[in-house]
Amino acid sequence: MTISHNWLMDYLPVSFSVEKLVAILNSIGLEVEGVDAFEEIRGGLEGLIVGEVLEVLKHPNADKLSVTRVLTGAGTELQIVCGAPNVAAGQKVIVAPVGTTIFPLKGEPVTMKNAKIRGIESQGMICAEDEIGIGESHAGILVLPETVETGSPVKNYFKPYTDTIIHIGLTPNRSDAMSHLGIARDICAWLNHHENGSFSVRMPQAADLKSLTKQVSIDVSVENVADCPRFSGIGFSSFHQGASPAWMQNRLKAIGVRPISNIVDITNYVLHETGQPLHAYDAAKISLNKIIVKNLPEGTEFVSLDSKIRKLSSEDLMVCDGEGKGMCIGGVFGGLNSGVTADTNVIFLESAWFSPVTIRKSSFRHNLRTEAAQRFEKGVDIGNTVEVLKRAAWLLQTICGAEIASDLIDHYPQPRRKKEITVSYNYLKKISGKNYSPLAVKKILEGLQFTMLEENKDDLKIAVPLHKTDVSLPADIAEEVMRIDGFDNIEIPQTISIAPAVETAGFNAVCKEKTSSVLAASGFNEILNNSIANSAWYTDDELRSAVHMMNNLSAELNILRPSMLETGLETVAHNLNRKNNSLKLFEFGKTYKTISRGNYTETDHLLILLSGKMLEDSWRAKSGNADLFYLKGKVQALASHFGLGAVEYVEENNSGAIILKGSVGKTGLLTIGLVQKNLMQRFDIRQEVCFADILWNTFLELAQKVKPGFTEIPKFPAVNRDLAFVVDKGLAYEHIEKAARSLSLKKLKDIRLFDVFESEKLGTGKKSVAMNFIFQDEEKTLTDLEVEQFMQKIITIFEKELSAQIRR
Repeated sequence: MTISHNWLMDYLPVSFSVEKLVAILNSIGLEVEGVDAFEEIRGGLEGLIVGEVLEVLKHPNADKLSVTRVLTGAGTELQIVCGAPNVAAGQKVIVAPVGTTIFPLKGEPVTMKNAKIRGIESQGMICAEDEIGIGESHAGILVLPETVETGSPVKNYFKPYTDTIIHIGLTPNRSDAMSHLGIARDICAWLNHHENGSFSVRMPQAADLKSLTKQVSIDVSVENVADCPRFSGIGFSSFHQGASPAWMQNRLKAIGVRPISNIVDITNYVLHETGQPLHAYDAAKISLNKIIVKNLPEGTEFVSLDSKIRKLSSEDLMVCDGEGKGMCIGGVFGGLNSGVTADTNVIFLESAWFSPVTIRKSSFRHNLRTEAAQRFEKGVDIGNTVEVLKRAAWLLQTICGAEIASDLIDHYPQPRRKKEITVSYNYLKKISGKNYSPLAVKKILEGLQFTMLEENKDDLKIAVPLHKTDVSLPADIAEEVMRIDGFDNIEIPQTISIAPAVETAGFNAVCKEKTSSVLAASGFNEILNNSIANSAWYTDDELRSAVHMMNNLSAELNILRPSMLETGLETVAHNLNRKNNSLKLFEFGKTYKTISRGNYTETDHLLILLSGKMLEDSWRAKSGNADLFYLKGKVQALASHFGLGAVEYVEENNSGAIILKGSVGKTGLLTIGLVQKNLMQRFDIRQEVCFADILWNTFLELAQKVKPGFTEIPKFPAVNRDLAFVVDKGLAYEHIEKAARSLSLKKLKDIRLFDVFESEKLGTGKKSVAMNFIFQDEEKTLTDLEVEQFMQKIITIFEKELSAQIRR
């Protein structure tokens, strides 16, 4: 929401500085996000002065240049070299002295310096209108009237419009503050409460809607009363069309609205003044002089104001003519064939109230996020439609010379009753933590135009004004009182009441925190990616079950991600493109899938990504690249931290890359592997990337089953034995470890692989494997004989099941 300081001051009984206004707005819950200066002319003509040309001589070294002597006031004369053909003695001109910055209509600002032009010193510049941003002509210098005082600031002659623009971060429930008058109402309530005054909004001038000519008679029929409970309108004729006055153009431009013509500008001006959208129709194009508000059949074509052919939904509320042809998507966008043109002689001005839900759906359905739609979807004041027409009529009469050409139409079959709320002073104290006096509460609420219906020492019965669409509960009344009083003014209580709550997601949060700590301790960084992704990243199979966005805000972000890997790879590519080549990343997130029409699932994941070096190079050693084995080790360390035991892997048949499915016991837990080359090419990644995709909810279920326990640290020493043997080159390590574990040796505490060696000397298709076995007894020291017996059993099973050849 953007407001103009100058504009707002028109409606306030007192004027104050921008700084005080910002402080008040922040205090009443209208958070100020930014303050900008607006200048009708860039630079505001600062530093430019009126000069009088005393003498013009030909430049000795250039045929098209002149050397002038210019009086700039108080006896100061400047020598300025000028190239304009129309410069002459006796003229009053605009001078930019040395040190002044000028802001051309096109291009960057230029600061004047002493210069030599073809050998002649020049002490400034005599300006053309385009050189200072007040016009487009460059035919010659701008000559001012003789009556202008020499040496006076140029800005005093042109009086360029300046303003301060305030950007407010408006919350969706504050539709009542989507206008200058709405904000003025809040400020007056603040002034009444804090400065003990009796201030009220200075309402703008309005016209009497009595028709004298009755040139047009429009009949209105509303078939869909639920979506259009009130429709008001009136006709105007005898107006002249053209540009709106400068004051109106400047105010509209200041808040970012482009002036178009006086009639269009008036409707936009009233919208930002009152918050009520208006729409003007060419009355001659309203067939049969009848307006019908209804829904048209699904697929009906409608040519909108931007010349696009749109296919309507049967849910779109349409304003139609007597033949049932659509003239406007109600509250959203006008039609091409019913709008006001230069040939329009009579207009019909609509001021209606449309259902917020219907307007929002139509607005998103047709991707038309207009100012009118944004206000209707949040809710406008249904009781204000006729008053807004009176304001628009006054502006049309004053600016365009319009005459009222029809009777007022106000189709309002069931006038909206004001909501009534009873609130107790004790409740206000309980909610706010502050003991407000009844007088203060009444003063605040009356300042916001609430009506007091009944009052006693304990309770207050209130009628809610129709512009307060979000107020329906006693808690809303408490919010209004606290907001105007100021949240900073609520005292800190001496005691605090705490209601104990059951934390349902506590275990999840604890596990996430532990997991993050474990991974961060290993050098990983947590990332957070958008769950809305680009469908171009995914395969056709993935897209068939993907959740597609109906109203995506951009062409690229159009589905909810079916896999976390692609969004993670986007982060990897982003870092690699910025020379951050060693990456250890992890992310908690969700994936989404369509089960059937309207039925969707979401799954929690933990994604771990690895690329580049394991560690930074140092003076002691160079670091190797992180690989799949390194990542498997980190996953196992994470599982062990939660007591899950060993993660076992089965290779998945995949021609593109190595992909393994990991499980704990019989429960599938994760997918781990190398990213396929074709997927890496989509993101222009040229170095190997490893990933582990853990099903987080499954991880939580397994972790929750683990019963915490402890064992005493053994008092007796462990015994290490190494064993080297030759096996087939294709034999996976997991089969070797399984063979050793199958012996169920209780004293065997750990197995470690410390060397793999391949050579033709070992034989074709053979490799040498060296392993370390650790034995320990908690009750006594193991003897060499006992350890040798254990090792002999291991050797026997290796020779029998693995065809291993022991290296002696």
